[in-house]
Amino acid sequence: MPFVVKVAWRYLLSSRLQTALLLSGVAIGVIAVVFITALLGGLKIYLIRQTTENIPHVTLEQPDQLATFLPGDPAARQIYVRLKTKDRREQILQWRSAMAIVGRTGGIAAAAPLIFGSGFVLRGQALAPVSVQGVEPEKLDAISPISPKIVAGSAMVDLQALLIGVTLADDLGLRVGQPVVLRSDRGRERTLVVRGIYRTGLGNLDERTAYVHIKTARTLFDLPQGVSEIDIKLADLNAADEYAARLGAATGLKATSWISRNKQIFLALDNQARTGTMIKFFAMLTIMIGVASALLLTTFRRRAEIGIMRAMGLSRRFIVGVFLLQGVFIGLGGALLGAASGFALASLLGLNAIQNGGTGLPIDAAEGSYIEGILVTTLCGLLAALLPARAAARIDPMDAINQ
Repeated sequence: MPFVVKVAWRYLLSSRLQTALLLSGVAIGVIAVVFITALLGGLKIYLIRQTTENIPHVTLEQPDQLATFLPGDPAARQIYVRLKTKDRREQILQWRSAMAIVGRTGGIAAAAPLIFGSGFVLRGQALAPVSVQGVEPEKLDAISPISPKIVAGSAMVDLQALLIGVTLADDLGLRVGQPVVLRSDRGRERTLVVRGIYRTGLGNLDERTAYVHIKTARTLFDLPQGVSEIDIKLADLNAADEYAARLGAATGLKATSWISRNKQIFLALDNQARTGTMIKFFAMLTIMIGVASALLLTTFRRRAEIGIMRAMGLSRRFIVGVFLLQGVFIGLGGALLGAASGFALASLLGLNAIQNGGTGLPIDAAEGSYIEGILVTTLCGLLAALLPARAAARIDPMDAINQ
């Protein structure tokens, strides 16, 4: 072991209490960094999962232009006509051709045609506004997993079926098997039977969304042939913008990604990341101040020893190296201790949240900045030792020995 390392290590071991306090202070700073990054990373994952769980990653809708052609063989071109009159709703007429294109595109997890519109559920004199979604029975769970969240009845969607949320059912006093009247904003009515009641935990779904068979929706909303939109789930939700551009060009439809529709979420996450960066900065600054203060104290306490070493011919560079190594040892040791403790804390809190049914801090131990924390803290220890090292190197041997 080089002599400079032995001296630096001896200085640390000779003041065990001070060294232990320094390591503890550095470790606490690193724990704070790991905790904040794990919390912010887990919160980001949680918000994105909650946002995208019940919505499509890409939505295909009728474009704004009056007519466009599907790219391909000119002889087999299909025209998409936008119907926007007082008597007809906007619809995608050749939606089957678009579904075929989507089906041939890799990376698509699921796709479902959808008819949607507004209406009212009537039970006697009680009335509640709803957003009605007409779905193909086999694709009920393609976009939003409704079947696993049925709390009463079943997820069977036949021509007479109506699936509603638990909040809407409670508001109207509805139970499985009861008939209700569904009136659309087109003035059409159908008597349907409540087949199932679901609970998603999302207010807009549980209180205001009702599912019916797509053929039932056709009669209610006057769409005998087309669909309102095509909803798509991707294998990689982060590639939504790329797929929206590809599918829009391939189908000639207006393609919108969930990312472009939820920019406020990314703005909030960006602000949270800025806050986390500020917290990390102040944590590292605190570590540097603590290490520098302790080593400066060591410099004054060991003036005589430093003077003797200089008188014996040891260079200023050697003295600087001794103190820089102390800063590195303290930074690295405290960082390793803090990273391990931070991982244990984040894992424990994350496990508790899972065991409590998702309540608690949305912390993800895998999102902690462990490597970054260790490297930056070690660097901070080195930088913190620069001032004490220079102060020690400037000590005059004769003055130090005479004192």
